[in-house]
Amino acid sequence: MTMALILAVPRRLTEGAGLLRAGNNQWPGWSPTWMLGHRIYGKRLGIVGMGKIGQAVARRARAFGLQIHYHNRRRVAPEIEKALEATYWDSLDQMLARMDIISVNCPHTPATYHLLSARRLALLKSTAYIVNTARGEVIDENALARMIENNEIGGAGLDVFEHEPAVNAKLLKSDRVVVLPHMGSATIEGRVDMGEKVIINIKTFLDGHSPPDRVHPAMF
Repeated sequence: MTMALILAVPRRLTEGAGLLRAGNNQWPGWSPTWMLGHRIYGKRLGIVGMGKIGQAVARRARAFGLQIHYHNRRRVAPEIEKALEATYWDSLDQMLARMDIISVNCPHTPATYHLLSARRLALLKSTAYIVNTARGEVIDENALARMIENNEIGGAGLDVFEHEPAVNAKLLKSDRVVVLPHMGSATIEGRVDMGEKVIINIKTFLDGHSPPDRVHPAMF
């Protein structure tokens, strides 16, 4: 889902599909300057949160020719960095200012609430794109919406929102934002895996052992 949004926003995919569906002769036919977007090959991808999901994004992004950069609470093991050809940034601020695309892949905790604050969002290049498939609270949504409205950022791809199910109206009306209804895990296979994981945790607890997927109190 993250890769789908990384592809969709710079290439204006949903905007193009919407023009065709709208009818009323919105499409004049092919033209060398019609619906120009940006290629992602060679661009810098900054991953915020290099856990299992962040690493999975990095593996897929490399196949599209993106340069992998990341910020994490702890630097990942050298062998992982080497395999992903990933560059570590100790300073989130410095990384944000130099990336073409930002992918948010960290959990929502008290420490990550508004991690991408208005101040940090302002560090992004005016041509940068931001993709969030993690949790809406990690980004200051109102600040992001103002930047979109004022053309201070290239665009955004969002599957999560700060006040779900409500979505900021400025984000909904912008052609430069792809919005999805929190459907990142919405596959049959994914939901079966989730159900089986619940069963394993219950059985482990009933057998007198510590469940493998305990919920940490700090998450609430």
